Amino acid sequence: MNVARQVLNCSRFARHSANINYRRFCTSQCIMTSRHTHAKRIEGLDKNVWVAFTSVAADPSIVNLGQGYPDIPPPSYVKEALAQAASVDQMNQYTRGFGHPSLVKALSQVYGKVYGREIDPFKEILVTVGGYGSLFSTMQGLVDEGDEVIIIEPFFDCYVPMVRMAGAKPVMIPLRLKSEKKKDIRSADWVLDPDELSSKFNSKTKAIIINNPNNPIGKVFTRDELQMIADLCIKHDTLCFSDEVYEWLVYRGHQHIKIATLPGMWDRTITVSSAGKTFSVTGWKLGWSIGPEHLIKHLQTIMQNTLYTCPTPLQEAVAQGMLLNCELMGQPECYFSSLAEELEGKRDRLAAILLEAGMTPVIPEGGYFMVVDVTSLNQDLSHMGDDEAYDYRFVQWMIKEKKLAAIPVTAFVGDESKKQFEKYIRLCFIKKDSTLDAAENILKNWTKI
Repeated sequence: MNVARQVLNCSRFARHSANINYRRFCTSQCIMTSRHTHAKRIEGLDKNVWVAFTSVAADPSIVNLGQGYPDIPPPSYVKEALAQAASVDQMNQYTRGFGHPSLVKALSQVYGKVYGREIDPFKEILVTVGGYGSLFSTMQGLVDEGDEVIIIEPFFDCYVPMVRMAGAKPVMIPLRLKSEKKKDIRSADWVLDPDELSSKFNSKTKAIIINNPNNPIGKVFTRDELQMIADLCIKHDTLCFSDEVYEWLVYRGHQHIKIATLPGMWDRTITVSSAGKTFSVTGWKLGWSIGPEHLIKHLQTIMQNTLYTCPTPLQEAVAQGMLLNCELMGQPECYFSSLAEELEGKRDRLAAILLEAGMTPVIPEGGYFMVVDVTSLNQDLSHMGDDEAYDYRFVQWMIKEKKLAAIPVTAFVGDESKKQFEKYIRLCFIKKDSTLDAAENILKNWTKI
């Protein structure tokens, strides 16, 4: 009997302990649920086109014209400058947080020529981790909760998340294809409607973001188009964030104009540029912002309280490259212009291949991307469902069935414009001839199984 009571008591104790532990577990789980959730500022920002498609395209059997990185070599002198910088002990330590002195001085020399004004290397330039870093510092330093930021579609996909993380509202306006254009379409045929653009400005508008040359379309904005934007910025006392990372990649017959050089725009413009695009070294992740001191100082505040500084040897190597080409500006050997000449041939070759395959390329005036209309292929993708836009399904199908990677253009627009752009894909042509040869072989045999 005593043994039976002991067993019963032990059983009751075990159940009591289990109930207590269960309540503790539930309480703990509730705490974890409330404390381990994401911050509201990143709500809905977890999906990313690069994560979705670049991992798929990593298969070496796939010809990757999707992600925008060069597989051509960068100039030998910047690689040599990096090796030399890394061999100096002091160059492997922290440097000035807002930009390595030799780099900001070199940038001030180059852009002093371009802007036609003296640029203070220490007060009007900020070096960051790529163009991304410049954009992020700009949004965090100058955009506030409740503000509105106008974004021209199609846009580089990080603009909207960065605006939202700053607590602001993205306001979209699309470039529209001139209705009369059916063939021989060029990026200049995509234009802003002046009245529609004007309607987007109001008392809440803090800034407009422009991408010139535009990624993905390759549009180079004309002086008249930039002046229209500038007039509205001045009228509404609005800032301008000008993403110009492809500034040197402009093809014959077109001119890149910095909106900051227009009357009344220097004091309200942040211009973003990139070493990765300038010297074909995207893995170096160095970029810079240029603008008036009263704006740049706020970006510097973000930099000093987040990333603090960028790698010293990389900055020194880019400085050497900028100084060398500063002396060569206007001459055929200058990399700023010679790369565009090389890419123009690749652009024209890819366009001819696409036309032969029955697609409709949009010939870019700048950058190294080409948007392609695949409507005429009439590819049936109904078996893939309709949960995603047509271009997403088309690219997934093309990677699997044709072993050719691209990027869907609806990744660069808002929901209201998806129908307008869902029959377009983006291809990158800053590639070796052997890569373009492989793409040509796929496209020439498109109709074969």
